[in-house]
Amino acid sequence: MAGEIITIQVGQCGNQVGKHFWSQLCREHGIDVDGQNQVPDDPNTPRSDDTNPFFKQNDRNRYTPRAIMIDLEPSAVQDVQNSFPDFFDSRNIWVSPEESGAGNSWSKGYDYGFAQQEEFLNMIDKEIDATENFEGFQLIHSVAGGTGSGLGSNLLEAISERYPRKFLASYSVFPSDESEVVIQPYNTILTMRRLAENSDASIVFDNNALLNLTTRVFRDPYTSYIHTNQLISAAMSSITNSIRFPSYMYNSLPSIFSTLVPTPELHFLTAGFTPFTSDYVVGGKDFKSNTAYDVLLDLFDDSNLLVTRQSDGTIYFNTYCTLVGQVEQSDVLKAISKAQQRLNFAPWSTSSLHVNVGRRSPYLPPQTKHTYVSGLMLSNTSAITSLFRGTCKMFDKIFSKGAFLNTFKDGRMFQNGWDEFTESREVVQNVVEEYSAAEQENYLDDVILEDENMVGNQSAQLDAEGDDII
Repeated sequence: MAGEIITIQVGQCGNQVGKHFWSQLCREHGIDVDGQNQVPDDPNTPRSDDTNPFFKQNDRNRYTPRAIMIDLEPSAVQDVQNSFPDFFDSRNIWVSPEESGAGNSWSKGYDYGFAQQEEFLNMIDKEIDATENFEGFQLIHSVAGGTGSGLGSNLLEAISERYPRKFLASYSVFPSDESEVVIQPYNTILTMRRLAENSDASIVFDNNALLNLTTRVFRDPYTSYIHTNQLISAAMSSITNSIRFPSYMYNSLPSIFSTLVPTPELHFLTAGFTPFTSDYVVGGKDFKSNTAYDVLLDLFDDSNLLVTRQSDGTIYFNTYCTLVGQVEQSDVLKAISKAQQRLNFAPWSTSSLHVNVGRRSPYLPPQTKHTYVSGLMLSNTSAITSLFRGTCKMFDKIFSKGAFLNTFKDGRMFQNGWDEFTESREVVQNVVEEYSAAEQENYLDDVILEDENMVGNQSAQLDAEGDDII
């Protein structure tokens, strides 16, 4: 049985994305918005899905998400609660009594997190007490605002210190170029330091790519973050498909991410997804029938990525794909062979494509007109540095002029000057340089592959032979 996973939603973005994530999981597991089964369980027929990793179930067969919601102002949390009446555990919801928000300041969010840290950790401890085989956390947040970045950063530090042996993944949303938050480069750099130092895997999204995708995915020409959040939730649900509909491989967070993270420093991952059918989004455009061959190759098209990639010579380190639908083994093998010819892998990396064939939920409406295969790709590539370099460039531009620093001067991390900025900028630069170094043939020569340097549980069953067998 897969271990339990606690989802922590921080700030407006984190709770809005979380709302769509739980909506998707409810649809896939036949759970109503109040936690009741949409179809009564048959005691003579065991369920084919595993709800335990993400849901608690009481004696009356009512489901409650293993989720914690935190925000400094109430609107996003209230929206979630209104959409799911009595679904979430009220003890796991925290909204600042002042309801004033963080004013888009990392410093204010961080200080709020520091002041309430014991309360948050107590909430987490109680949620862990309701597990039997606790596996780890997934944090949903934005890196550019105040609460998701600042309070989220404090939580990353606190969780990694208190639960160092539990897996900590983040779903981190980067801002668009048109963001109106003038201090977003400061917030992003400060948050990236914590992602680099305290998370085991960070799945990166950026609003530029997400907003561009919405114009192709949805019928409505006037798209918004309601639509982009559905794209993120589709990726999240597909990443966890093999945990919730388990088979003999990829049935835990460590077993999935250990295929993608060769060294602890290289843990920033890019997601791709296609097609976004009615299984995952509401109001999407119609798609023609497709095959696993079509989908696997399309996943490597830049237009299907959920993060902007501005690199002509992308170097792949590791790749993991999940296919859901009617999949023919021959199509998968043919697509793997074709992709291996097209993709440029690092010299030290095998050219394996780790492919998991997931299961479509029996609770979703049957496909009648067309038969679809949907695919998710997670990749670890050198192209992620284009996003990080752009962030560094914007940071350097305003920091060199001392612009907008007054916003941070009262923060506890800045009482002795601006060293936190320069140190965080250095950490991000080190990440960029590490990814550049990983393109070289001798990258792993000095890496000692001991247990403490590996991600996840190495006893997990993996595609260790690199033979591309599903």
